[in-house]
Amino acid sequence: MASPDVDPRTPLIATLRYRDADAALDWLKSVFGFKEHALYRNEEGTVAHAELAFGNGMIMLGPVADTPFGRFMRQPGDVGAVTMSLYVIVPDPDAHHARSVAAGFEILLPLRDESYGGREYSVKDPEGHVWTFGTYDPYGG
Repeated sequence: MASPDVDPRTPLIATLRYRDADAALDWLKSVFGFKEHALYRNEEGTVAHAELAFGNGMIMLGPVADTPFGRFMRQPGDVGAVTMSLYVIVPDPDAHHARSVAAGFEILLPLRDESYGGREYSVKDPEGHVWTFGTYDPYGG
């Protein structure tokens, strides 16, 4: 149990853009296991901004858009690579891996035990973002 003076929220939140933010919202929840924290839709009824929680962690996502902030970002398919990836600590990487395989996602690095500890795999999401899910916990938890 956390000490009462420790804030369990994370001060670090990754932001991602997706060409089909509605589809991303669906599979981030159903395949990767994120929980919807907040969802805002535009006049057309599509995702304008979403906040998804995973334990104490969070990501924010929105559509690819020609906005002042959006102009700073490029999609993996636009540049042929990613410039950052996300690592998510999960209790059961084998089950998580099975969901990604069943959903047809491209597994980049197979499920494996690492020499530094932890069991993990790396996957490319449908729009090219790279994720690693595993048990390695740098906090030692």
